[in-house]
Amino acid sequence: MPASIKELLMRKLFTLDGLRIGSSGKGPRTMTEDVKTESAEQFSKRLKLPFTNFFLLTRALTHRSYLNENKDAIEDNERLEFLGDAVLDFMVAEWLYHLFPEKPEGDLTRLRAALVHTEQLANFARKINLGLALRLGKGEIQAGGRERTTLLCDTFEALIGALYLYAGIPAVEAFMEPLLFEVVDSIFHNHIDDDTKSRLQEWAQGRGFASPKYILVAEEGPDHNKTFEMEVRIGNKPYGRGIGSNKQSAEKSAAREALVSLGVLEHH
Repeated sequence: MPASIKELLMRKLFTLDGLRIGSSGKGPRTMTEDVKTESAEQFSKRLKLPFTNFFLLTRALTHRSYLNENKDAIEDNERLEFLGDAVLDFMVAEWLYHLFPEKPEGDLTRLRAALVHTEQLANFARKINLGLALRLGKGEIQAGGRERTTLLCDTFEALIGALYLYAGIPAVEAFMEPLLFEVVDSIFHNHIDDDTKSRLQEWAQGRGFASPKYILVAEEGPDHNKTFEMEVRIGNKPYGRGIGSNKQSAEKSAAREALVSLGVLEHH
């Protein structure tokens, strides 16, 4: 990384346990298309990962759009993404099994689903500023790929796959546990591990009401960074609204607001 760029980043960012966080303390720095891509070696050193050979890590950070534009690139990260998805499912399941020895299988399943959900994994990726190290094609960068939720989730899974192949489950656990501990408490105590849409459906059916319906209220932003606002209605009565990066997450948010207004869930 050129000294001038590195110095600029160092003035704006500070490092905490290997994670780059904005100087305002509000979260990771927003990626811009003119930021020079961080190398796999720089990324590994910043996060104190165990890699000394960076072949696997480089592959994990390589999106197929980069492969299309760079003949020297050998393989994209999709196979590692496949592996990382399975490793995360297993590792998080085992972690929850030991962390909550009294919780039943159904609760553990919902907790795991929340912790490995697309948006949560993308949030983990943002926490470690993964977007800075993504190897993307120019078109993907210009389309906002460094911030795209699904792309960040997929690359995070590929990173886990590479970490597993290189250093095994202990390395994955050492990397993931601080991230998991930071969010599992809020997921557990605020019940966001539950499927809010299913719970609202059960509430309505249990009282003889019609099934909830979700109505698109607003859709804003460019194609690569849209936000959706959905309203949930039971009968003709609106019960809640929610906003999300896709319709599904907005529907869940609306269902949560409805459950809070009904007193089923606590406000947070």
